Amino acid sequence: MNMLRLITAALLHMVILAAMFVYGGQLSAQEDSGAWYAIDASVMTPSGGDIDVQRRTPRETVRNFIRLTEDQQFAKAAQYLHLGDLPEDSRKEEGVQLARKLAMVIERQLWIDWAGLSARPDAMLETGTSKNALAGKPRRDIGLKMVEVEGQAYEIRLGRYKAADADPVWMFTPQTVQNIPTLYEKFGPSRFERHIPRELTIRVGGLRLWEWILLPIMLGGLLGLGWVTNRSVGWASRTVPGPLLRPALERSRIPLAFVVVAIAAQFMLSLGVSFSGPVTTILRPFLMIVIVTGLGITGLKIVDAVLDRITVRVIGEIDDTRSLDQRELYTSIYAIRRIIVLLMVGIAIIVLLSRLNLFDSLGMSLLASAGVLTVLLGIAGQAVLGNIMASLQIALAKPIRIGDSVQFEDNWAYVESIFYTFLRLRTWDERRIIVPVKYFVSQPFENWSVTDARILKTITLFLDHRADIDELREVFCDLAKDDEDVIEHEHLFAAVTKHSEAGQEMSFYAMGPDPSAAWAAEMRLREALLAYIRDKHPDWWPQERLLLKDRTEGGQQITSANDAQAGE
Repeated sequence: MNMLRLITAALLHMVILAAMFVYGGQLSAQEDSGAWYAIDASVMTPSGGDIDVQRRTPRETVRNFIRLTEDQQFAKAAQYLHLGDLPEDSRKEEGVQLARKLAMVIERQLWIDWAGLSARPDAMLETGTSKNALAGKPRRDIGLKMVEVEGQAYEIRLGRYKAADADPVWMFTPQTVQNIPTLYEKFGPSRFERHIPRELTIRVGGLRLWEWILLPIMLGGLLGLGWVTNRSVGWASRTVPGPLLRPALERSRIPLAFVVVAIAAQFMLSLGVSFSGPVTTILRPFLMIVIVTGLGITGLKIVDAVLDRITVRVIGEIDDTRSLDQRELYTSIYAIRRIIVLLMVGIAIIVLLSRLNLFDSLGMSLLASAGVLTVLLGIAGQAVLGNIMASLQIALAKPIRIGDSVQFEDNWAYVESIFYTFLRLRTWDERRIIVPVKYFVSQPFENWSVTDARILKTITLFLDHRADIDELREVFCDLAKDDEDVIEHEHLFAAVTKHSEAGQEMSFYAMGPDPSAAWAAEMRLREALLAYIRDKHPDWWPQERLLLKDRTEGGQQITSANDAQAGE
């Protein structure tokens, strides 16, 4: 019985060990399958290939491939391509041609970030954020470059492959090999380059010799084209009919010249000139940004021309004498101007991110530094960003409009212009007050034109107690009704608003059509009232009175010599 128990326990133990071995092998196979792709040994080491080729890491694969192609060793470079989709008997011959074409595409389109290209066999990202799912995990494929050809996306990628009883290696993926003919047709040598002598294809300072020669010539030709465009648009602005088109063309001369130059450069690059990767990486996005920026500035200049035309012909000198609709229109045009600028900047940024080749290879580095950059920009540009947001708030909510009459910090002024970071106020005496937009909206101010331009003005006189308010009320009403800048005569009003032992304060109220006319009417009415009092009742001026007191000296009553009123 004991022997039977021992045998049973031994068998059970063996079964458990076998199950653990099988399960562990399955886990190991699962782990290995997530770290590489399985391939046949004939693909990894083709017939006649170099079994000692170095492809252990992504950086090593790309570096050795470029070195071999620069040395014209395309047969060895072909061993860095996954040629498994090709017939086995044609892999050697076709691999040479594919390696040569891929090297040309990489040279023209790829600016390699060697520091960002992994030097680990498993290509694991050693550092990363919590949102990066690949951080701390091995990778079995890496994207080097995404390019667009006729609306279709093509990618140059590396993959990690392993054959039985062999170490994993990194090679260009079958999809990349399949895309090589299409990419070479798009980015390969142009018709122009086929006629370049071989001596001029020598690399000097990272570029080929013919590129150093052609770049200044191309730059000079483009500058000449820009000068001709500038002169042509200037000539057109002087000859075309229409008062609106002429100033728009005149203001658009320089941005249109930049647009034409950038389009011509793009056309030259597309047809006959293919520069190396560093030049292409910088030049193409730069030209696209110039085109977008130039078109945006041109649109901005056209809006400015329309704005000026409306100001001169339709509105005239903008102030609160104009109707509310006119001031709303003027402010809305300025808001459109700001929107165009924002769209122009936004589109330029989007184009930069989508076209800049560095973004593909340096994307992780840029994202890693984005947090620090955001903090720095937030601190440095807090005032500017705050003013821009306040300007947009004014453009949308319209607490003030261009032409409104405002009382701001004891200054009566008109809102002359509203810009991104500041607004300009024109005072009644033609001074200009420049106020940061953020500061303006954070301070209380009076908008005298928020509904209409009418304003009730107050004339205050301080007179003696003997002044007759009824008489002055009648005089004031007659004067106000005869004044052309006084409206709504039913609102004329006069009253004693304050008094003291020295005299009484009399206030006279009159309505004006706008602050400017009301101010002028206030001055005239004050002068007329003062003239009436001076001519008719000079005794109504404020007077000082002394109290007479009796005093006794030696039994004799003496009266003070100041027994008259002051001023008599």
